[in-house]
Amino acid sequence: VSGLTGMALAPEEKVELRKKVTLLRGISIIIGTIIGAGIFISPKGILKNSGSVGMSLVVWIACGILSLFGALSYAELGTCIKKSGGHYTYILEAFGPQVAFMRLWVDMIAIRPAGLAVIALAFGRYILEPIFMPCGVPEIAIKLATTIGITMVMYLNSMSVSWTARIQIFLTFSKLLAIAIIIVPGLYQLFKGETKNFENAFEVNTVDLTGLPLAFYSGMYAYAGWFYLNFVTEEVENPERTMPLAICISMVIVMICYTMTNVAYYTVMSAEELLASDAVAVTFAEKLMGNFSVAVPVFVALSCFGSMNGCLFAISRMFYVASREGQLPEVLSMIHIRRHTPLPAVIVLYPITLLILFLGDIYSLLNFMSFLRWFFIGVAVVGLIYLRYTRPDMPRPFKVPIFIPAVFSFTCFFMVFLSLYSDPINTGIGFAISLTGIPAYFIFIHFERKPKWFQKLSGQRLHKCKWESSEYAQKFLSSYTLIIHIMMPDMPSSF
Repeated sequence: VSGLTGMALAPEEKVELRKKVTLLRGISIIIGTIIGAGIFISPKGILKNSGSVGMSLVVWIACGILSLFGALSYAELGTCIKKSGGHYTYILEAFGPQVAFMRLWVDMIAIRPAGLAVIALAFGRYILEPIFMPCGVPEIAIKLATTIGITMVMYLNSMSVSWTARIQIFLTFSKLLAIAIIIVPGLYQLFKGETKNFENAFEVNTVDLTGLPLAFYSGMYAYAGWFYLNFVTEEVENPERTMPLAICISMVIVMICYTMTNVAYYTVMSAEELLASDAVAVTFAEKLMGNFSVAVPVFVALSCFGSMNGCLFAISRMFYVASREGQLPEVLSMIHIRRHTPLPAVIVLYPITLLILFLGDIYSLLNFMSFLRWFFIGVAVVGLIYLRYTRPDMPRPFKVPIFIPAVFSFTCFFMVFLSLYSDPINTGIGFAISLTGIPAYFIFIHFERKPKWFQKLSGQRLHKCKWESSEYAQKFLSSYTLIIHIMMPDMPSSF
C-alpha cells in the first residue's frame, strides 16, 4: 500500500491503519453518531403515532432495548470477524460477494452521500440561526455553511485519526452537556410537583394501535448509529473487550438520555405544545431559561457536526475494505504514508455529496432508499445466525443468546414490510434503484474481459504506478490543504 507523499517506503515497513480507537473513543463514536439534531428539534414522531405521553415513553424504551439487541448482535459479529467495514463485511463473510456488493452499491450511489448531506444541511442551518435571528436564514447561506462544514470534516478525517477521535470526544461531551441542560431543569420542575402533563398518561382512548408500528419505526431511526464502531474494528484496541463494552455503555447512556429528555419536555410542555413546536428544545428553553434559548441552535449545530464526523470516519473504512476486497478501485485502499489515514476512501464522498447537495433532491432520495438500511442490517444479523450453523468452530469471544439476533432481524424485516405497506411507490422506486446493482456487479466485478481503461482505473494495472509519484494527487492534496488553512488558520500544526 502506498502513501500520498514522495517518500520511499522501506521494504520491511508496513503501512496500515493503526489501533487508535480506545474504549472512550469507541463510546464517543457510537454516542456521537446516534445523537443528532432530532432529539433537540423534532422528537415528536413517536408521540404523534403512539397517541399518548405514557405510550410514547414506552416506545422510546422499547426501541432502545431492540436497538441494544441489534448492537449486541453486532458486538458478536465484530469480535468473531475482526475486519472493518460493518454491514458490508458481515454480509460478505456470510452470503458472498454478490449480496455484499448490492449493499455497497446502494450506500455508494445514494444512502451515504444523501445522509451526509442532510446532516450537513442541519449543521449549516443551525450554526447560522443565531446570526440571522429573528429572520430566516437564506438558503444560499445555508448551503455555503454546509459546504464549509463538509469540507472541515473531510479535512479532519483525512489528516489525523487521533485528532478526529479527540474532536469526536469533545463533541460527544458537548451533546451530553446540552442534554443535561434540558434534563436537570426539567426534572427539577417534576420534583417540584409539575405533573399535570402526566395525568392520564396512559389513557386508552388516545392510544392509536394502527400508528404504533410507525411510532416504532421513528424510534428505531432515532437510535440508528449503534453499528458505526463495527466499521472501524481493525483500529479498535483489544476489540474482544472494547467493542462489547463500548456498545453496551453507549446504548445505556443513549436510552437514559432519550427517555429523560422526553420526560423533561413533557414536564414543561403539554403534548399539544410539543407537537406544534418547530424546535422543541428551543420552546423548552424559552419557557424555562429565557434568552438562553439562543444557545440551543449552537448545541444543535455541534451535535450535527459530531454526527457528520463520526459517520464519515466509519463510512470511509467500508470503502477502504471494499477496495481491498476488489469491489472498488484499488486507489481507495491506499493509506497515507505518514498520517496513516485512508485518505482516498475519505474524500471519495466529497464530490458526490456536494453534487447531491446543490443539484439533487436529497429528501426524495432518502425516502427512496433509507428502508434498505434496515433490510441489509437484518440480512447481516441473519448472517450471524447462519454462521452459527455453517461455521460452528469460529472463535466467538463474545456470544449472545440466539433469541437476540432472531428478535432483532424480525424487527428489521418488519420495518421493511411497513415501508412497503405505508409507502409502496417510494419503496418500489428504491428497490428498482437498488436492483441496478445486479448489472453493475456483473459489468464491474464479475466479467473478466473489461476495457483497458477500466482495468487501469480499477487497479488491475495500478500496481505499476504508485500514487506517491502522481503530480495530480500532490496538487489536489496541496490545494485541499490550502483551502482549509485559509478557512481555519489556527488549525494545529500537528495535522
